[in-house]
Parts: sequence; C-alpha cells; structure tokens
Amino acid sequence: MDVFAEEPFAGNGLAVVLGADGVADETMLAYARETGLSETTFVQTASPKAAEGGADYRNRIWTISGEIPFAGHPSLGTAVAVAIERGENEVTYTQETGVGLQQVDVSRDGDAWQASVHQEPAEFGDVFTVAQVSRLLGIPEDLVDARYSSQLVSTGLPALLIPVKDLDALAACDPSAEGLAALGLDLVINVYPFVFDVPSRSVRSRCFALDLGFEDPATGSAAGPLVAYLQDILDVDRVTIEQGVEMGRRSVIDARMDAGRPRVSGPVVVVMDGELALPG
Repeated sequence: MDVFAEEPFAGNGLAVVLGADGVADETMLAYARETGLSETTFVQTASPKAAEGGADYRNRIWTISGEIPFAGHPSLGTAVAVAIERGENEVTYTQETGVGLQQVDVSRDGDAWQASVHQEPAEFGDVFTVAQVSRLLGIPEDLVDARYSSQLVSTGLPALLIPVKDLDALAACDPSAEGLAALGLDLVINVYPFVFDVPSRSVRSRCFALDLGFEDPATGSAAGPLVAYLQDILDVDRVTIEQGVEMGRRSVIDARMDAGRPRVSGPVVVVMDGELALPG
C-alpha cells in the first residue's frame, strides 16, 4: 500500500501481511527488513482481552529494528487491506495495537480508498529551548520559529514538534542522532520540524526517524500530536499537512480533533498484492 498518497509511488509505503497468526517474532522482523520500508504490519486474531473490548484484529507493527506500539500510516493501510480481504467497502474496525484499541474508518469510492484512525489522547511532554532544537536540527537559531514552543507530544509514539520559520528553513534541517541524545531523549522519537501557515490552516513538515537513520515521507503518528498541540496553543482544531515533498514522495494528511482526541485521515492506494512464503 501507499498511504496518504493520491497516486501510486507517493506517500508512505507499507507492506501488510494478512493471516499472520503463528508467525514468529523473529520472522516478522526478518520480513520487515526484507521490505526495507519504514513499517511492515502483520494482521493477527485479536487477543482475548482485546476481543472482549470489541477488537476486530490485532495489528502488529514492525520497523527494520523492531516492533513499535503504534503508528499512523500502518493503521490506515492495514485497515484497508483487511477491508479488501473481507470484501467490505465501508466499515469501521477496532484494531488492537501496543497502546490499546483504536477505531479505524474505511471507505471506498471506485478504486479510491480513504481511511482514518481515531488516535489516543495526546500526552504533552517536555518543552525545549530554541538553542537546543536549533542544534538538534543543525540550523541557525533565527530559523526556528520562536513564536511557538518546541515540545514533545505523543498519541502512542512520541514526536518532537519543532516550528521553523519558512520552507527554506525546513529544507535546511539535518538532525542527528547525537543531537537527540544530547537532549537526553530516547532515539525512538520522531523529530518533526514544520512550517505552519495560520490563515490557510496548512502545514508543511518533515519527519526524521533517527533511530532508523532515515526520513519518513508521511507520519500519521506525528500528525495527530501536531493537531493536538496546535489546538492547545492556538485553538486550531484542523489542519492539512503536506509531507515528503523534499523526498519526491508527496503525502497529504488531514488531521483534526474529534471528541478530544486526534483523528488522522488520508487516501490509500493499493500498489500490489500476492502470496508471501514465510518459514514455519
């Protein structure tokens, strides 16, 4: 799948493995490394406790370094893959992930799929100074937008939200794992510089997964925290986010607040399907 993509080979790629009950953890990790994508998911039967809470399936989300508790684009893409397998064109699923249960809406219009996930309530963490985040991003202090705070926010996977002044500043960002460690933060954090245009309620962003050593073209798990942050500081409850432009993989993400929690939505494109031979 390509998620948050309006056409194939844009947005964020995702491999979804259906019918993955009994697949060993080491096999999941090996296949995630085989794909080389930012995330690969494995759909399993929901655990008994989650099933009692209404879960339709368990979504195991893996990067090339290990399993993570939650991510945005894997939630959307996996739900579309499940809908295709089950022959359902408009449905709401409850998925089980490492952070609990989330509702994911799926709809189809011809060959076009849309999905949205209702994320966990945002948790607001530490605030960092302009000097600290400019060193992390490798840009001069005057390119950081000091009108707004740089803050750690999470709906399941932490994102360090850093406002920068303009698109040139965004293009200049070159963060390092050493810079993140210097802030005393775990490397499993999305570094998320962004430019916010207040009149249009639009955002351009980039996302760096420094623990994995690459830039992410579309990051739903950072888009949710961002809209919660913007509501907190500016009372803005909905934004349209463009990401991946600098990588040549433009993505479009709609993020809004819904009953006190972020909801992240976007288009999903099916690129290929087939049968996967896994050991065991």
